[in-house]
Amino acid sequence: MTRKIPIRKGGKTEGYRRALYRNLVTDLLGYEKIVTTEAKAKQVRPIAEKMITLGKEGTLHSRRRALSYIFDKGVADKVFSDLAGRYSARAGGYTRIVKIEPRQGDGAPMVILELVK
Repeated sequence: MTRKIPIRKGGKTEGYRRALYRNLVTDLLGYEKIVTTEAKAKQVRPIAEKMITLGKEGTLHSRRRALSYIFDKGVADKVFSDLAGRYSARAGGYTRIVKIEPRQGDGAPMVILELVK
């Protein structure tokens, strides 16, 4: 029997969520550290790690797959040149989530999502 897989939708449409996650992944890979809510960080983390894994593969096909998701070509070049070399010996776990104090306005749990050194 098939079961439904739970997906965090956050009350947003599919296109909005996709654009939001693409922006967050692009910023995380570009700046190497972002501050966001815990729910968004948990959704973005596996996507960002897949982009770094594509960078480690280094093929033309993996570059095109990464460019289809990452908005900025300069960030994609950084993934394939800098980040791929940095994480070549690491099998996974390229990101870290560190909890910080809740947001002042609505009390949303905030985190720092960063790339490990």
